Amino acid sequence: MNKKAFLMAMITVIIWGSAFAAIRASLQGGYSSGHLVLFRYLIASFSFVLYALIPGVKIRFPAKKDWLRLLLLGWIGISTYHIGVTFGSQTVSAGTAAMLIAASPIFTTIIAIFVLKERLERMGWIGLFIGFAGIAIITISSNDTLTFSPGIILVLVAAFATSVFFVLQKPLFTRYKPIELTAYFTWAGTLPFLFFSPGLIEGIQHATLEANLSAIYVGIFPAGIAYVTWAIALSMGNASSVSTLLYIEPVFAIIVAWVWLQEFPSTLSIVGGIITVSGVLLVNLLGKKKTVGLTIDY
Repeated sequence: MNKKAFLMAMITVIIWGSAFAAIRASLQGGYSSGHLVLFRYLIASFSFVLYALIPGVKIRFPAKKDWLRLLLLGWIGISTYHIGVTFGSQTVSAGTAAMLIAASPIFTTIIAIFVLKERLERMGWIGLFIGFAGIAIITISSNDTLTFSPGIILVLVAAFATSVFFVLQKPLFTRYKPIELTAYFTWAGTLPFLFFSPGLIEGIQHATLEANLSAIYVGIFPAGIAYVTWAIALSMGNASSVSTLLYIEPVFAIIVAWVWLQEFPSTLSIVGGIITVSGVLLVNLLGKKKTVGLTIDY
């Protein structure tokens, strides 16, 4: 991985890590999940429109053959992912949500096995088993007690959606610039959020100042800038190497949530997170027979 790809990926991980606490802050400050996800992506979409209007900047109209793919990827990588994370964050702590999202390479590996017909060594299958064991521990843990939070399922759906998104967007980098793709995905992904339009203005007015500032932050930075820096990193480096930096995202999420919200994951959640990441590393470092995960040649 070259230095610029590493820098772009690190910027992304830090910003995305802060997003979990910001989402929780907005929800606790009066936003409904639907209004929050709509408001932040209206901001992100408008930001890309403003960028496109800057003199000298050119965002090309996508080729007709790519319309359906761009639309579907926007719905998967933006709509499904953010509905899962935002609605899931109603009952899941910021740190726990981040640890579950860090498990997305497990789902990416499974996609590679079934869709790309790639194979794992024995250690790879052991790594998958360990990873799912970690997810199971996180799933049943809450405040150090063995209980189940429905929000966990939504966050896991988000993790699966982002895995599909990362795999299927890669070929498009040969035809479009990273910022163009990010703009297309953002605009496409915002469309389903319009379902939550009723009552949005009233929701914004009744939310606290902190909640509104947090919503604006996640609209500009995690939903906009970080997706651009991530796309740049993926376009410049080996996707598998770049994606390994996502494993440290929960560290930033836990620190920010602890400082900002005085919120800390349960001991069982942290144990589950460590086990999950260990399984992911085992798959990627020792479990490959061919190219597995996000290492895809186009």
